[in-house]
Amino acid sequence: MAKNSFGEQARAILRSGLGRRDFIRATAAAGAGVAVSAGTATSAGATAPREVLQPGKGPIHGRHYLPSTPDQVRWGYVPSLDSEPVLRVRSGDTVTVDTVSHEGILEDQGRDPVEYFAQHGVGKSSVLNDAVAIARDYDRTTRNFDVDGPHVVTGPIFVNGAKPGDVLKIEMLSMLPRVPYGVVSSRHGKGALPRLAGGAVPAGITLDEIMPPVSTDGRATGDPTQYGNVSVFTPVRGGRGVMPRGRREVKFPLNPFMGLMGVAFADSESPTGPELNSIPPTLGGGNIDINLLGVRSTFYLPVFADGALFHVGDPHFAMGNGEVALTALEGSLRATFRLTVCAKGSGDAPSVAFGYPFAETPDAWVPIGLSDPDGSQNGQGNDLNIAMRRAVVNALDFLETDQGMDRATAYAYLSAAADFEVSQVVDRTTGVHGVIRKADFS
Repeated sequence: MAKNSFGEQARAILRSGLGRRDFIRATAAAGAGVAVSAGTATSAGATAPREVLQPGKGPIHGRHYLPSTPDQVRWGYVPSLDSEPVLRVRSGDTVTVDTVSHEGILEDQGRDPVEYFAQHGVGKSSVLNDAVAIARDYDRTTRNFDVDGPHVVTGPIFVNGAKPGDVLKIEMLSMLPRVPYGVVSSRHGKGALPRLAGGAVPAGITLDEIMPPVSTDGRATGDPTQYGNVSVFTPVRGGRGVMPRGRREVKFPLNPFMGLMGVAFADSESPTGPELNSIPPTLGGGNIDINLLGVRSTFYLPVFADGALFHVGDPHFAMGNGEVALTALEGSLRATFRLTVCAKGSGDAPSVAFGYPFAETPDAWVPIGLSDPDGSQNGQGNDLNIAMRRAVVNALDFLETDQGMDRATAYAYLSAAADFEVSQVVDRTTGVHGVIRKADFS
């Protein structure tokens, strides 16, 4: 993209999402040639950064800045209802968070990102300092690779005025890739084609169709580096992820978004209680993994704790619906959000959002369904049919209550004109989201 066209694009997008003070700061960054995602519902048009965005360096679009330091993250777990915040903001404030990808720092990759990425030709100066610090110094909890979630979760952020019964409105203002590379991983016993507990084979496939292949499963060693998990290093060139296909390449567009955005939802006697595991999404959001939640989208979450206690992690450069291999193209992002409290009866949030996560893009409303919305509490279910039914019910509730449609007519409309997509099938709790075109209601 030519420099002038980039500048105009960045300015238009930032003006629509940021206040005047924040816009001035972001415009200065755009003038310096820093890539800003131009998000739509289908493609963010993102490019690789012209510099590695080390902590605190480069453009910071938000009024507040939150780095990911070992004492301000939870590795594999989300905050509880009574967690101490690491930052306090007013409703309507903008916050920039330097999120850190778990890929490259996990135990099966050696827990040393400098050494891991060096194997793929990445120099030490191009490895994020906060990733190095977390891998080396994190000690808030004792890591157990076989039990803990993988995600580096930053926060929580206390939003003044938020109280149970409200909704936290999260607007995605910018998503800057911090490095020009990412990783996609497939791990034994996980993903869409897993070997089940006890060696069982999932219905619909054969033993030979399990991925990664059963013959490479080294979990019996107890050493994660010997598990035989597969991580595909993926450089970013020209705004596209690049993977080999024989002697040639396959290239696909970036669409940066946060896979994990949540508010505190559960209590636990332990910071590593199963109720707080970062893998399953819940009514508090969390690892929701919906690829429409890029720049210019909005995510609404019901509030369960004073201050909402917003937290974020699992940054993605790109993800296909389903996320079948287990991870997306994982890569660290500098993400800027506007956080706004919406009270019941204010009309500032969809009615469904006061009891269930809900999203929207400039072009569509996105009702969400989860197979097991309380996460790891009271057992765990992953029936995709349940997620589908809940997404349809939430869509009907929205169309009837917020759009004034007769419920039977709304049901017919959804069948004729709306799409229901599999968000992901790999997070224990599965997800489905609907896509309802706003243009149909204009």
